[in-house]
Amino acid sequence: MFFYVSKIAWLVATPSTFLTLLIVAGLALSLFWRRVGMTLVTLGAVGLLLLGLGPFGRIMLVPLEARFPTFADDGRRVDGIIVLGGAELPGVSAARRQPSFQESAERILAMGELARRYPEARVVFAGGSGLMRKQAAQEADVVRLALPQIGLAEERVEFEDTSRNTAENARLAKELIKPLPGENWLLVTSAFHMPRAVGCFRAVGFPVTAYPVDFRTTGDPGYFHLFGSVSEGLSFFELALREWVGLAVYYLTGRIDSLPPGPLTDQPAGGSPSR
Repeated sequence: MFFYVSKIAWLVATPSTFLTLLIVAGLALSLFWRRVGMTLVTLGAVGLLLLGLGPFGRIMLVPLEARFPTFADDGRRVDGIIVLGGAELPGVSAARRQPSFQESAERILAMGELARRYPEARVVFAGGSGLMRKQAAQEADVVRLALPQIGLAEERVEFEDTSRNTAENARLAKELIKPLPGENWLLVTSAFHMPRAVGCFRAVGFPVTAYPVDFRTTGDPGYFHLFGSVSEGLSFFELALREWVGLAVYYLTGRIDSLPPGPLTDQPAGGSPSR
């Protein structure tokens, strides 16, 4: 139920959709109540321009991306690598019969690079589908198609292919992996998504080491730097807003235990908690 409620709520709350509906509603109301209608039209249009051209998306993304440092190999043994889904385009992949990815494809590139760097480590991909409607292919199916392109044999990778969100990624990955105490597992996902992902893994009792990829900002919020187009700025803002809302909802529903999760106090930069 949580999965479907969250998806439906976001469909309506997406800023670009909400503000566009506000403009349409305002135009309709202006036929009968001109002042009320034009007020709604103005609010919607100004909102689109402010969120689309203003730096708000960057400002919200920077602290998420800075929450966990870039991974630095401290010499500890790496027992396994977990890569979260979300970069794949299953529908396009099935239609075109070749693996297709969106802008988070660095997750898959990192999987290939880490598998070669740590040849003794287990490699696990966690991801089924984050869509409400059933698709011809799952995220895991797309990754299987892409393995030859990143130089990995399919037998090297274990797949958890039924999870639909980050909380399920963590729970089902733990059930598949059955990690032993003291093992060091790298978690690969987008930098902005890392706080929620690490929080979910901690909540199910599976400590992981953050390996953030897919950075969207330089680290500079650029308070006085406008986006080049409304669509670009809205994309940044909606990405950041969705992640912050997700963090809040996960915290309130007990899926993470802090807001936002960050490195443990006894955890060195890029490493695991000291023992």
